[in-house]
Amino acid sequence: MDIKNVAVLGTGTMGNGIAQLCAESGLNVNMFGRSDASLERGFRSIKVSLKDLREKGKIKANTSKEILSRIKGVKTIEEAVENVDFVIECIAEELELKQRVFSKLDKICDPKVILASNTSGLSPTDIAMNTRHPERVVIAHFWNPPQFIPLVEVVPGKHTHPRTVDITMNWIQHIGKKGVKMKKECLGFIGNRLQLALLREALYIVEQGFATAEEVDKAMEYGHGRRLPVTGPLCSADLGGLDIFNNISSYLFEDLCNYKEPSKLLKEKVNNGNLGSKTGKGFYNWTPEFLKEKQNERIQLLMDFLEKDKNDKSVERNI
Repeated sequence: MDIKNVAVLGTGTMGNGIAQLCAESGLNVNMFGRSDASLERGFRSIKVSLKDLREKGKIKANTSKEILSRIKGVKTIEEAVENVDFVIECIAEELELKQRVFSKLDKICDPKVILASNTSGLSPTDIAMNTRHPERVVIAHFWNPPQFIPLVEVVPGKHTHPRTVDITMNWIQHIGKKGVKMKKECLGFIGNRLQLALLREALYIVEQGFATAEEVDKAMEYGHGRRLPVTGPLCSADLGGLDIFNNISSYLFEDLCNYKEPSKLLKEKVNNGNLGSKTGKGFYNWTPEFLKEKQNERIQLLMDFLEKDKNDKSVERNI
């Protein structure tokens, strides 16, 4: 792989996580933050993440120092992109802001440098609208937390060159992630379209009084959710029999939720200030103890999956 130096624009959850991933894979990283405070927060998050990995025996103590030594904090975009091969933008989800940043990147970066955005749903064509070289603009959408979720959605715009997509896929593989390449762009890409379709129906079931939020989550966790890490929805349909799913669809689709806007139940909670774990209440009561318990449970499961992924790769290399 030709990429050796990467610029990460942003120090938030996604930015510092991607910076860590790049440094773990041996790449040099310029991490851009607008202030000393934002850079301090970014590095603090990376150190906490590395500490967790170290305590769980995933990395050695000296490895943490090596990883951190590859990340340089900078406060200007010009410094961030100096001598880099690849730029990944992780700033706020505001189209006009991203357009301004990409216009600037397009002017100061060599045309060979790939300009990627970590947007979770904005159009790559729109983001590249004010650039002279839209052929090198692409979406590389990581999932939160990026250190533990393998998926990265690669989404080309109308003018993205196939070579840009190929280089991005190679970079994703190099840093240990699983790239999924879309043929063309659509709102929400793949993951968020599936996630929001599931959420819409889950909200509808609760809204209509068919079941409680807790029972809906249990049904997913102990049923369909157990299959998904092994067989996605279309593979599951193949295994179950397409004729069976066709029959079920013929009577069930008509009864499923078809809302074209957020559900009343969701709006009501947001309007009442019940935003979930960040406010202490949503569908659940999030005490500090319950929040810590759920976070630890999730991280441990994700780490177990990562370990399995590594073992699978080792087997593949030995075949």
